[in-house]
Amino acid sequence: MFKVAVCGCGVVGSGVADILIEQKDKLSARFNTEVCLGYILDIRDFTGTPYAPYMAKDVDTILADPDVKLFSVTIGGLDFAYQLCRKALEAGRHVVTSNKEVVAAYGRALEQMAYDHNVRFLYEASAGGGIPVIRPLNICIYANDLHEIQGILNGTTNYMLTGMYRDKMSFDAILKDAQAKGFAEANPSADVDG
Repeated sequence: MFKVAVCGCGVVGSGVADILIEQKDKLSARFNTEVCLGYILDIRDFTGTPYAPYMAKDVDTILADPDVKLFSVTIGGLDFAYQLCRKALEAGRHVVTSNKEVVAAYGRALEQMAYDHNVRFLYEASAGGGIPVIRPLNICIYANDLHEIQGILNGTTNYMLTGMYRDKMSFDAILKDAQAKGFAEANPSADVDG
């Protein structure tokens, strides 16, 4: 059995949880083992929702379950999200994160922890909302000498620029819209300060 713990059930986390619930049979067949949502760690109460049976109140409950093999860390912010990643890796669990703050501040240390504990620390979802750019850079074009990459590798900025251009919205208006829809954090500086 391969259980996944989703830490943070906002826009990204709920999308991951939905896929794990709705595609359980397909995922299990593809990987030849039962793959399922094990837990959701979030400060909100999801009573009466499809997420209620999966709720956990603390990371130690999740770590006590040996069938949890992967932590999907979709919580924003730095300190708590970093601690989740660190604890999971040190406990020998794989970590996938969309949190660009954690990757920017602690990426190398977390990669080393993953290596030391024979697990993976994957963070492609933190760059461009999962546009496959990190893996090709690391693997496919390794022998090339890259000097610069240009482009928008940030889903929030892409969303905002599209709204500003297509809908003629002001920066402040489209930022508020992005925050209301969960595309931008309450503190959007990591997305919009460049």
